[in-house]
Amino acid sequence: MFCYQCEQTAKGEGCTKIGVCGKEPDVAALQDLLMHAVTGLSQVAVEGRKVGVTDAGVNAFTCEAIFSTLTNVDFDQDRFVSMIQEAVELRKNLEGKVKAAGGNADFADGPAAFQPESSIDGLVKQGEAVGVKSDADLDPDIHSLQQTTIYGIKGLAAYADHARILGQEDDAVYAYIHEALAATLDKTLSLDDWVGLTLKCGEVNLRAMELLDAANTGTYGHPVPTSVPLGAKKGKAILVSGHDLKDLEEILKQTQGKGIYVYTHGEMLPCHGYPELKKYEHFYGHYGTAWQNQAKEFAEFPGPILMTTNCIQRPKDSYKDNIFTTGLVGWPGVTHIAGKDFSQVIEKALGMPGFQEDTNGRSVMCGFGRNAVLGVADKIIEAVKSGAIKHFFLVAGCDGAKPGRNYYTEFVEKAPKDTVIMTLACGKFRFFDKDLGDIGGIPRLLDIGQCNDAYSAIQIAVALANAFDVEVNELPLSMILSWYEQKACAILLTLFHLGIKNIRLGPTLPAFITPNVLNVLVENFNIMPISTPDEDLKAILGD
Repeated sequence: MFCYQCEQTAKGEGCTKIGVCGKEPDVAALQDLLMHAVTGLSQVAVEGRKVGVTDAGVNAFTCEAIFSTLTNVDFDQDRFVSMIQEAVELRKNLEGKVKAAGGNADFADGPAAFQPESSIDGLVKQGEAVGVKSDADLDPDIHSLQQTTIYGIKGLAAYADHARILGQEDDAVYAYIHEALAATLDKTLSLDDWVGLTLKCGEVNLRAMELLDAANTGTYGHPVPTSVPLGAKKGKAILVSGHDLKDLEEILKQTQGKGIYVYTHGEMLPCHGYPELKKYEHFYGHYGTAWQNQAKEFAEFPGPILMTTNCIQRPKDSYKDNIFTTGLVGWPGVTHIAGKDFSQVIEKALGMPGFQEDTNGRSVMCGFGRNAVLGVADKIIEAVKSGAIKHFFLVAGCDGAKPGRNYYTEFVEKAPKDTVIMTLACGKFRFFDKDLGDIGGIPRLLDIGQCNDAYSAIQIAVALANAFDVEVNELPLSMILSWYEQKACAILLTLFHLGIKNIRLGPTLPAFITPNVLNVLVENFNIMPISTPDEDLKAILGD
């Protein structure tokens, strides 16, 4: 196997024996083969659009299949076999529609002519032949940009899938995904062509995040500042982790009146700010962090845990029996809920001890989405003009288990008291419970939401730039980002599309970026690696 799509890749170069995430070589090969099959499906979809043929089922499957290959989403061999077969069946059906419309759907070889083997061993061998390093003759810099685009597409597919679940779609998103995957087969494309396709991924991802923002706020209302307890209530308990708001809503509906309290974990914390979710009286508080102590937290939680998406470590045997997954998430030995009937999870909760007493711990604030922040924009603008607020930091991104992420905790702790920290995504769990005080009633720590809510952060920055009649890069705003998986890649490409400069990125730079491609990013966007909190604060603030 060879995989280097995440930040924790072995030796900062690539996982070759087993994934640091726990992904087995056979699963890695099946994921590569699924991407190969989806690329073939994309070739036919591109030809279909030329003659006015699109297929909603193909569009939805494309995003679901790609999403399943993200870090820590699905490690279940059988489900990949099923998706590979489905990709081929969808391709064949689409070929017929394209031909009937007068289009070209005859491919003699390559992904669009791919036929899967009948056994898992055969499929694994096919996957090994089409992996990341299968084309040894490809220019390293073009290969780097191709992989950057593919990983951006993986993040884009995740956002598009979340939005589609709540009824928000745009065919332009699907069209780009199909176009870019098909383009990986075009040997005539130059380095400049791939720079364009890579930046276009950021542009299309902005649209996908806009759709997701509309889906979430249109369904559940705009988040409002909300205090979330970190303690527990006596009674049965269910813990929900991941990102999926619809799954959380369903578990809340199905547990009403059953004496079960529902808690959030990881990126579900921001859900407490949505009016249509916080109205449930048994939706109580937040338990745990994201990565640092997950194994201990999951092992000790006195109820079942429902995993809705990725961004968690592979479950350990000590608590595997208490884990349930939904949607695309799957691991061997873990119960998967196909659909929205969570009766098994509820039955498990009723049979487990739950919390034996109330514990009154601390609380944290969430719900500072774009509506909430821009609702007090006049106060923020006045505070900047008066000098009360000297600088804004967006300290955001993914969390992870590898050492080096304490940088972000230390950075926030050392940021001067006349600065405001905006944050989003699971990286905030390095400092989300810090009491940073306020500036004239404006909290110094503003939790904008999930990584899915990066659109909110962008809109806040744009609104502030408009208010001060400057470009975003001229604002007293610095972005200190952490990355782990492919949604972070998509967001970074969106920031590049918007022309955002001077981003500090860590804990390490992506292994799939060649020195030449990195030079292009430095020259055009002045992207830089993090150093130490003291050095970076001094460089930014000039003190």
